[in-house]
Amino acid sequence: MTDTTQAPSLHLALQHEVEQFLYAQAELLDEKRWQDWIDLFTEDGIYWMPARPEHTTWDGVPSIFAEDRDLMTVRMKRVLHPDAWSQRPLWGTNHIVGNVTVQSVDEAAGVVVARSRFHMMELRRDDARHFAGRYLHTLVLTPDGLRIRHQRVDMTNAQAAFDYVLQVWV
Repeated sequence: MTDTTQAPSLHLALQHEVEQFLYAQAELLDEKRWQDWIDLFTEDGIYWMPARPEHTTWDGVPSIFAEDRDLMTVRMKRVLHPDAWSQRPLWGTNHIVGNVTVQSVDEAAGVVVARSRFHMMELRRDDARHFAGRYLHTLVLTPDGLRIRHQRVDMTNAQAAFDYVLQVWV
């Protein structure tokens, strides 16, 4: 495993690739191109939003999201279903991703761990909600580019009271 703080010049291209990947991921969510977003995950990929930041596993504890690709697909189809009247009109989101850092690189395994910060504004009808926090991505280098093996989303305001639950991914 390579510590990226020891040789930053060796990782500038990888840093740029990770940043561009995370920006593209946010754009897919904002454009509601959810199947393309799901396709960014590896076959065993997981999207996890713990209810509390100290949680290290989703086994036996509540999570806001803990989904593999199959569950993500079920969520997408439910939200997009023509009879999902509670989802009309569809809402809009705007993601800002920043402070991207490559934490570690396991060159032998082709695995990159990256952290970043996010802010997402959601507009639904006339109500704007804001979510912010930290992403932790475990990314895999593939011939087709980076893919997500694990995405952890620690929302700063996860415990806040909201009028309605999150319908799609942050």
